[in-house]
Amino acid sequence: MSDKQSLRVLMVCLGNICRSPTAHAVMQSRLDAAGLSDRVEVDSAGTGDWHVGKAPDARARQAGLGRGYDLSALRARQLVEDDFHRFDYLLAMDHNNLMHMQQMAPAALRERIHLMLSPLQQADEVPDPYYGAEEGFDKVLDLVEAACDAWLDEFRQRLESRR
Repeated sequence: MSDKQSLRVLMVCLGNICRSPTAHAVMQSRLDAAGLSDRVEVDSAGTGDWHVGKAPDARARQAGLGRGYDLSALRARQLVEDDFHRFDYLLAMDHNNLMHMQQMAPAALRERIHLMLSPLQQADEVPDPYYGAEEGFDKVLDLVEAACDAWLDEFRQRLESRR
């Protein structure tokens, strides 16, 4: 799906078991509802490697299911240099992820990297809920749902401009 009529989007957090798979599932749901699944591919990855191959955190899966998102099929993977070539948008959950991605990316491709919440006005980072209470996973969903709606508008505009 690398032609002019499509986009690829990668959600990135630290371990790829909480925030980025949540964002992946929410964006996929938004794309399905908008009829854009055939034109926008979404994936997720982590900057760290310690959870590679693991399912999303049980609390993230439970919070997602509570809102109709199924994260159960997703498995953690680590961000690799090829991702900067493959994806049109790489969306970092926080400033540490953003910095790591900018250091790792070829200079000519750094403009593809953005903060997940950059289209929103109220916050700029999706907080990591891993060491906190279960309410943190609902907060992640609140932020990610709002950001995915905003990014979906951006993707529609970009796809329209390519026609």
